[in-house]
Amino acid sequence: MSQRKKILYGLFGIIIGLCVGALFRNYRTLEIVSMCNSINSMKQKTALEIIGLHPSEMPDNSQRNLVFVGVMTAKDFLQSRAKAVYDTWGKNIPGRIAFFSSEESVAENLPLVALRGVDDRYPPQKKSFMMLHYMYEHYIDRFEWFARADDDVFVRTDKLEQFLRSIDSSKPQFIGQAGRGNSEEFGLLSLEFDENFCMGGPGVIMSRETLRRVAPHIPTCLKNLYSTHEDVEVGRCVQKFAGIPCTWNYEMQSILHHNSSGNRAFSGNLKNKEVHSAITLHPVKRPALMYRLHAYTLGLKAQEFRQQSLLLHRDIAQMTTLLQIPKINKNLAPGVPIFPQDETSPAYLGDHNVLGSTPDLNRHRPAHLGELIEWDFIAKSLYSAMHPNPKRKIESSLKEGLNDVVREIMEHINNFSRQRGRVIEFRELLYGYMRVNSLYGQDLILDLLLVYKKYRGKKMTVPVRRHLYIQRSFTDIRVREITGGVVPAHAVTALDRRRIAGGGGSAEVSRMMGTGGNTTGLDRMRSILNSGWERLSDTLASQFPVAAGSEFRGPSLAPAKDRIVFVIPLAGRSETFMRFLRNFEEIALGRDGRTDLLVSMYVDPAESPLVTGLLDQLRAQYPRNRINYLQLYGNFSRGVALDRAIKSPFCKPGDILFFIDVDMIFTQRTLDRIRTNVIRNRQVYLPIVFSEYDPQPEVGGRAKLITTEHHRSSSSSFRNFSAPYRVSNSNGYFRQFGYGLAGIYKADILRPDIGGFNTDINGWGLEDVKFLENIIAANVKGSARLLDVADGKVDPFQDPLSLQQHQQLPQELTVFRAPDPSLVHIFHPISCDRNLEEAQYRMCLGTKANTLGSFRVLEERFVRDRELLLYGRRGRGRR
Repeated sequence: MSQRKKILYGLFGIIIGLCVGALFRNYRTLEIVSMCNSINSMKQKTALEIIGLHPSEMPDNSQRNLVFVGVMTAKDFLQSRAKAVYDTWGKNIPGRIAFFSSEESVAENLPLVALRGVDDRYPPQKKSFMMLHYMYEHYIDRFEWFARADDDVFVRTDKLEQFLRSIDSSKPQFIGQAGRGNSEEFGLLSLEFDENFCMGGPGVIMSRETLRRVAPHIPTCLKNLYSTHEDVEVGRCVQKFAGIPCTWNYEMQSILHHNSSGNRAFSGNLKNKEVHSAITLHPVKRPALMYRLHAYTLGLKAQEFRQQSLLLHRDIAQMTTLLQIPKINKNLAPGVPIFPQDETSPAYLGDHNVLGSTPDLNRHRPAHLGELIEWDFIAKSLYSAMHPNPKRKIESSLKEGLNDVVREIMEHINNFSRQRGRVIEFRELLYGYMRVNSLYGQDLILDLLLVYKKYRGKKMTVPVRRHLYIQRSFTDIRVREITGGVVPAHAVTALDRRRIAGGGGSAEVSRMMGTGGNTTGLDRMRSILNSGWERLSDTLASQFPVAAGSEFRGPSLAPAKDRIVFVIPLAGRSETFMRFLRNFEEIALGRDGRTDLLVSMYVDPAESPLVTGLLDQLRAQYPRNRINYLQLYGNFSRGVALDRAIKSPFCKPGDILFFIDVDMIFTQRTLDRIRTNVIRNRQVYLPIVFSEYDPQPEVGGRAKLITTEHHRSSSSSFRNFSAPYRVSNSNGYFRQFGYGLAGIYKADILRPDIGGFNTDINGWGLEDVKFLENIIAANVKGSARLLDVADGKVDPFQDPLSLQQHQQLPQELTVFRAPDPSLVHIFHPISCDRNLEEAQYRMCLGTKANTLGSFRVLEERFVRDRELLLYGRRGRGRR
């Protein structure tokens, strides 16, 4: 019986195995049939259909038949590198492009040629020669130039077209970066002393005549290979049968540029001479870096278009002057407008009377001394006459802007260096002057140290100095609005924004916002309705105050505004805190409704009961708002108070935390700016607040009353905090060096790379600087993600959430700073404790000195005060 069972089990197992085998065989057969169908469908396409070329298109009747680019790739890279090439520069070729891969390669979304009898083995000698032969067989009479490229090269197509149209394509040309091998390969490539080859990495270009001479002999070249390098063998074949070497030209190193950094090439700063001047950039190993390069070059192209628009406006302005057309006249003749669209249309091209004004350092002519724009002096430091810090370090943004100016100027100077046989190199900025006119642009006077190098005729190298007078003109204002995550496809002008705010018709508004891109009709309608409801609610809120504790809400279509939590450290100062509470109640509770308060206070037996009583009363009056406080003990530390507050359960990860001091006053615009400028996982807001001067400075021991109207009303308990503060040079200054007021999401400040505030600092000051340093340090770490992408450790095309979870790479937090006239620091006497740390003590003295008064007030006090003059003379005499 047991023997029979074994036989039955064996037969059953055989039957199951045959069934499973048949299933897998059928599945494999279906897979092969599917692949064959795809291959057959591709093979059914003709060579012209693959690249989308009409049979009638020829070089003499089409501008798009300049160059054919063959990109060598492999089956494994079709959906990564090859796709990135085709999505970026491949579709903008002034001709056609095709990808050449192994025989079994399939890609329906690419113009792919699967070379018969070719595999993806390296080195790709057969693939390279067969690609050239395919070009010869199918396209030799349809293009003037033929380029061979790898799938890791980026091509500036506009520069390529300009370059090729400047060369005679009827002659045999073999263009590339010439090479003879590295030191280890020297003598092993079987090259004669006068032979070279075009390195394949940055790309190789040959004229139609060169390919016509070489292609018939490709089988012979394939049978006589002397090295494993396909570019060396192609160069040898061209030398033998076309009779020309690769271009011996030093400039080709910058025209067809190869970066020797390997995988990390072009993962750093792209603002350099190589990227701006090159036609091809190699190698770009990761698709993400290819897209990054493409986005950067599109930005450069946009700058060129803006410059061209300015030049056209200047031509129009000059012609209207010659035709004696008045500036107020918008027509060339009755019924013939200068521009087809007027100012009311989103297609309006701009005012040529403003944009077309000729560059001139005297375009702005001040009517009186107050309109005079002062120059800043640029040397090793930056010197400004009216700045709170007259001598300071040159900011990184200004330094980057100067580098951009110098690079553009040097590119313009050397534009025709090849024809003139000389090149001028930049060495150093000796000094300069700068000013900014908000109507026209930036004016620069620069003294440059240059080096003149002549390499044709009598060679020489001479240092020279040149003065540059530069005006960087502003173009028209463009506004891009992001509402509810929807980005309009087209930017709209400031005029269009005013018209939308004014309540234009729905069809008109839809036309202004644009209809392309990812924006749907529902998204645009939601954006319009949201903005309209916000305007209506703001109007109602200003005319009809909302009842205490209530919240004015719109329809469910409008998303709720993010909650703001004011975090305020407090030690005593109950009277000042009462003023702050009146301000908070009037604006945050009475009008906004979605702003909470968290007070982190150090217990003072004399004043804390009053403060807690006020907060408890306010909490009972506004139950919908979260009004809480923490009680701390010990010596006051602002860093400890803020750190305890952000880590408390009184605020949620999705709340915007705004750190504010008790001496501040604010308006509804402050809250709007906080919500606008604080972006989760992306941006931190550090406003530049307006700080009052001492309203009663002492002059020679006598109090001189310099009290503004606003200050007289600020002491009143009936002050209207909704009224804007009068900002002027005489009553205060913008505190550029203060970072204590900051807006950030709780989830962002508790990131491990930021970790809240430094709790080792006692008293006031320095904790805000450390906080900013932590954010900058975290951004430096975050910028290393480009290197991780280049090294293949991170795939940025994964889901962003899983990318952060698995790769532990938090996003960079941009620090956004801007003057906010609605945030005002009310003056209070400053007492600097000598027991503070040295850095804190100096910061305290600097803040105290800044509150003494404006430059003009201090000058007046110094000149009129005899005692101060005598003191200054005695000090000068001692020196």
